[in-house]
Amino acid sequence: MTTRIKWVGEAMFVGESESGHAVVMDGPPENGGRNMGVRPMEMLLLGMGGCTTFDVIHILKKGRHEVTDCVAEISAERVDTVPKVFSHIHVHFIVTGRKLKEAVVQRAIQLSAEKYCSASIMLEKSVEITHDFELIDIDSLSS
Repeated sequence: MTTRIKWVGEAMFVGESESGHAVVMDGPPENGGRNMGVRPMEMLLLGMGGCTTFDVIHILKKGRHEVTDCVAEISAERVDTVPKVFSHIHVHFIVTGRKLKEAVVQRAIQLSAEKYCSASIMLEKSVEITHDFELIDIDSLSS
């Protein structure tokens, strides 16, 4: 896997992926940026979130569970000293579907965290990562 990061001025960079996609990263104004893109540490959380959400959906669909939506809300705390690494990351899943069982969703999240999500497994070596979830039954929404 390869990527290319190009400095385009001040605190702005364009990252290009091997698959041909590009993303803008920029710093805050107090660090010379213009706030025109995500911060690199935000990008790290977005990558981890995409990885684990992909896994959870894939596991549930493979088990033939009727999932209609899945959102991962991720919050992270950073230490105050440089390097300002993450000290804790929390992933809150909101899984919507029909007749989903808590144990099944819990297991999908656990499998992602412990076996499949390369990003979170790599990060877990240096930061505490916790998970929780809520279920929304679409049949109860229409009642």
